[in-house]
Amino acid sequence: MLKFISRNILTGLVTILPVALTMYLLYWMTITAESVLGSLIRSILPKVLYWPGIGLIATLALAFVVGLLMNAYVVQQLFAKAEHILYRMPLIKSVYKAIRDFFQYFSPTAKKEFEQVVSVSIGDTGMKLIGFVTQAVPERLPKGFQEEDSILVYLPLSYMIGGYAVLVPRSSVLPLDMNMEEAMRFTLTAGVTGTSAAHPGGK
Repeated sequence: MLKFISRNILTGLVTILPVALTMYLLYWMTITAESVLGSLIRSILPKVLYWPGIGLIATLALAFVVGLLMNAYVVQQLFAKAEHILYRMPLIKSVYKAIRDFFQYFSPTAKKEFEQVVSVSIGDTGMKLIGFVTQAVPERLPKGFQEEDSILVYLPLSYMIGGYAVLVPRSSVLPLDMNMEEAMRFTLTAGVTGTSAAHPGGK
């Protein structure tokens, strides 16, 4: 009886927690945006013109404008120089790079760069890793790292931010029928989540 109760409690928690945490994250982001930009807007606009939610709308509008500006070459160069300064700061560079790499996984630009989800065979061991083809043109690789019939594959690590970029023979690579989001989720959770085929309504 106790085992039956505990099993159902655990099942309930597994069902509820992902939804609750997702909703809390959205709530936290909304409250933070409203608190930061909302306070700034209140100090500029008359109280009559301010209404709840304007901070969140301002945040989304700001993100949209920044996204547009990042398409401009000049802005890209200025941003790259600013990043270069951050990367030279001992403590800040580690924190910034970890956060930036995490969000790059979900960036539309990153999805274009990661051309193909692949399975990489490790020698004759029979072991295989899931990776993303990041560079298939040898001429675009550093000198001394250019080999014919080889491609650069990014191998993400499970349960942490980071991974390895490895040059592997094309013969060791097999394309997988997975999109980047599904493959990244599967890899980062060490396969615990399964694939979309195992979830109703998955694509």
